[in-house]
Amino acid sequence: MQIITVLLAVVGSFLALSVRPVYGLIVYIISFLGYPYGAGLLSIGTIDFSVSRIIIIALFARVILTPELTKNFKVMWLDRLVVILFAAEIAAGLVTSEAARIIEYRGGDFCDMALPYFVVRLVVRRKEDYITLLKAIAWGAAALSLVAFYECLTGQNLLKLGRPLPIPEIRLKVFHRAQVTFRHAIYFGVFTGMAGAACLGLVKNVGSKAWLYMLLVGLIFLGAFSSMSSGGQFALIGAVSFVVLYRFRHSWRGLIVTAVVLCVMVEIISNRHFYNVIDRVAFNSATAWYRTRLFEVAFFEGGMTDHWLTGYGTADPGWGPKIDFRSYTDMVNHYLLELSRYGLVGFIPFCLVIITALRNLFRGFWSLRDEDTWLIWCLGGGLFSVLLAFNSVSLFEQPMILLFMMFGFCATVPPLLAKKQQCVVARMESALVHTTPDLLHGSIPSRPEAAR
Repeated sequence: MQIITVLLAVVGSFLALSVRPVYGLIVYIISFLGYPYGAGLLSIGTIDFSVSRIIIIALFARVILTPELTKNFKVMWLDRLVVILFAAEIAAGLVTSEAARIIEYRGGDFCDMALPYFVVRLVVRRKEDYITLLKAIAWGAAALSLVAFYECLTGQNLLKLGRPLPIPEIRLKVFHRAQVTFRHAIYFGVFTGMAGAACLGLVKNVGSKAWLYMLLVGLIFLGAFSSMSSGGQFALIGAVSFVVLYRFRHSWRGLIVTAVVLCVMVEIISNRHFYNVIDRVAFNSATAWYRTRLFEVAFFEGGMTDHWLTGYGTADPGWGPKIDFRSYTDMVNHYLLELSRYGLVGFIPFCLVIITALRNLFRGFWSLRDEDTWLIWCLGGGLFSVLLAFNSVSLFEQPMILLFMMFGFCATVPPLLAKKQQCVVARMESALVHTTPDLLHGSIPSRPEAAR
């Protein structure tokens, strides 16, 4: 498999460097969707390189060495926070882990998360660039979802490609958990949930082909179902719910207050906590119970005692015996994963990245036109879906790649749309100014003259 990895990495890098940067990003998207992540890793010393990692490094080098892409680049707070996040995690890790191990570990994730973020920031310069990337994600995720549905029905992974995979678990008596090119079915389910929501933004921006992209999004959501995972189900529910609320977007404050009041009422009235509602929508109530116990042990039963500042590092925090007497901790909550590994030193920048991305996304939301507000809202739906799924799974690999690309979209796309709308308004005003003197000087006959 290493020979195939090297060959694909060379070909993919050549293509990414030969075409326009936005199409180079499409090559990168195809690489992490189509080739199993982690298969045939190319090892140089203790560092592993996947096909997609090699391609994004080559593309990033090309982009930062292109003056026309970098000369007008304006650093935003989100850019700083992404760098601060990884620096803070390394700083916390140096206290709890071996220096070489933590630098290597976070360096790999920097290539998979921060580099795609910055390439998006530098490459997406027009609304058309964003639409092009969304189309690539839609077609790629839809094609993968068809293969996943076949796997869900038959249990046969057509994209196994020599990987030693476990026997797929059967749920709802007849469906197999599909993972296709992903390391785990949950990752695939969450990825398709967030990708489907974001790609719904295409529907009002592709003219007569709207039906085609509705079909593609339907296939992508079918992929989320095919994962047969609670994480994928949460992502799907979150994505659809958020998009449906577009109609009630002007009442967003009331919706938030209503949600908070309902949670408080459940907490007061019920003999269980409001977050135990996860049991009702999970495929497996036992694993749902474990997720709520993980939260309770971490916050209310001393799980983070003496480790709030820098966390436990990459070591097991040892919460298993307190949860259900198991010998290890299955960290199926991404927020708790960040907190337990890097403490508040890493957790606070992580939250700030999310908050700042959402703030950038919706800051100019209300001043945009209908099709542009829909585009922004659907991107927000993709983010909401994964932020909800974080409560059910800790994510790595492809979903995190897409998440950081979305962060890049949050920083870049709203200003582009606002600028484009301002240009349209300026052209209309200019046309009006040039037309008014003609009307005043009688170039167009008045109503009485026309009558004569």
